[in-house]
Amino acid sequence: MRIYILGAGKVGKGLARAAVAKGARVTLRAARKGLPRRVIDADLLILAVRDRDLAPMAVALAARSLVSKRTACVHVAGALDATPLAPLRAVSAGVAQMHPMISFASLTHGPVLARGNVHVRGDAVAVRRARAFAKLLGMAPRTFDDLDTVGYHAAAGLVANGAAALAAVGTELLARSGVPAKLGPALLGPLLRSVADNVERVGFPDALTGPVRRGDSGAVDRHLETLRARLPAAVPLYLASAAAQLPLARALGEATPAELDALADWLAAQSSAGAILGQTSPKVARRRR
Repeated sequence: MRIYILGAGKVGKGLARAAVAKGARVTLRAARKGLPRRVIDADLLILAVRDRDLAPMAVALAARSLVSKRTACVHVAGALDATPLAPLRAVSAGVAQMHPMISFASLTHGPVLARGNVHVRGDAVAVRRARAFAKLLGMAPRTFDDLDTVGYHAAAGLVANGAAALAAVGTELLARSGVPAKLGPALLGPLLRSVADNVERVGFPDALTGPVRRGDSGAVDRHLETLRARLPAAVPLYLASAAAQLPLARALGEATPAELDALADWLAAQSSAGAILGQTSPKVARRRR
């Protein structure tokens, strides 16, 4: 395939590097260099720029006749459908959204794309070529016709960005618990990969592990005591995470309903205003029932 990528940020460079490794002919142009002077003649033009720049760039490319009629045009934004590229529809082979649900975090280190997913939706030719490009990279192209793109993108951000933030907090807690700071990412990275494998391969609720799954309120209590002493800012994150685990734990059924009810009540009390300290532990609350 002949691929032209306009935008040399993390996503643009990551896709270019992966495509070259798979034998595609790739032209990568940084957006800061402005629009090209020559007409773009490729199987697929990928606009890998910020969301706010997509529509103005599409207008400019169309107005200057910089895209050949045989070139399909796509963007990689997750929260937008193909609408920003509408000005290119009349001058190209078609337009589409082509969003890889993969975390691109570095200009120099590209993520593993194999087994990743790409959401593709738009005009027929553009969709067909975007799907072929995704398969070339070892990714699975998917199309959800009635997709709420903002909700879809929010879900991706919640997991990807939230996981990175939680790992940063975890690294700080490890450092305050005696692990050298530089080793935190080395410990948590493989842990995150194992979670990702569990999510993909065994799904929910089985991917859940840990004390909430087992109804081990004592372990939860000890975790919170340690967090309050060493990293109090992480207490709300821990409480929110534990509460989110409860429906999965109930579905698994390893803990009794009474154990999980007591834990849920205690977590709610801990989360309420002014209740961070001094609440009865879930183990004690369960005994009182």
